[in-house]
Amino acid sequence: MAFDQYHEPPNELPQETRTFARMILSVIEEAQAIDWYEQRMSVENDDAAKAIMHNAQKEEFKHFAMDLEFLLRRKNEWREVMQRVLFTTGDIVEKGEKAEEAVD
Repeated sequence: MAFDQYHEPPNELPQETRTFARMILSVIEEAQAIDWYEQRMSVENDDAAKAIMHNAQKEEFKHFAMDLEFLLRRKNEWREVMQRVLFTTGDIVEKGEKAEEAVD
């Protein structure tokens, strides 16, 4: 079965690249699911329904984190940049600029 996620002929891509593409798509899908639950919860009036949605959204956070970690373990440059930006304090843009400079 072909997927639209490839921009190059899949049969010409190595398996590692195809796996990477699948995981990138998975990160996108998890982020989208997190967003959908956020929107649904923001308009839902039934507390029980909202609690179920919140529980489901937490699962999506876990999936997003696992997918991202998988990718970061394969792309050291990404990991280096993210370690300099994520879970820090201060100006986010400034941290990003310095992180980018540090890995160039």
